[in-house]
Amino acid sequence: MNETMVTVVGNVATAPVYRESAHGPMARFRMAATPRRWDRERQTWTDGPTSFFTIWTTRQLASNVTASVTVGEPVIVQGRLRVRETERGGQQWTTAEIDAASVGHDLTRGTAAFRRVRKPVGTWPGGTATEDSRSAAAAQRAAGEPDWSVSGVGAGGDWGVAGGDRSGGGGEEPAEAGDRAEASAGTGTGTGGGEPEVEAVSPGPGAA
Repeated sequence: MNETMVTVVGNVATAPVYRESAHGPMARFRMAATPRRWDRERQTWTDGPTSFFTIWTTRQLASNVTASVTVGEPVIVQGRLRVRETERGGQQWTTAEIDAASVGHDLTRGTAAFRRVRKPVGTWPGGTATEDSRSAAAAQRAAGEPDWSVSGVGAGGDWGVAGGDRSGGGGEEPAEAGDRAEASAGTGTGTGGGEPEVEAVSPGPGAA
């Protein structure tokens, strides 16, 4: 299958939003990734534009993420990149999402203690998400997830991506002010110039 797998290093920007579905637990959170680059003229490390991603998790990973990560913590996420384009108010918006296969703390920034959890019995199988759970997550995204709305998140549950280069016609949905504030806490904390493997797009002409 032609799927784009990415690994993103950054900070948790919003607390995980957890819910139970017919196919098992599901959770999502926002992640901010700020690349670090060496400025030869100033002889110092400088921060690049911050990109925001919506991270989707299912089943055992959703439960573990909800119990393990909090806002501001450094994490590494690996999964399938999804770029979604929608039209609202006559404007084109683009959001970057990652269907996570794994999520973990960035141990170059601190320490963590692993605790094994037992798989639930007779409810849903833990482990990697199945096609059913992925389909359920996709259906939630397509429907706008009204019951997932939380304070500071735009209507319909769409979270935008900020930073990066311009792209033609449309633009990226600007990140909320709260997200920018959380991202600033992670500024200057990249891993030696590492940056996400995707480029985000800044708001296009006419974007709010």
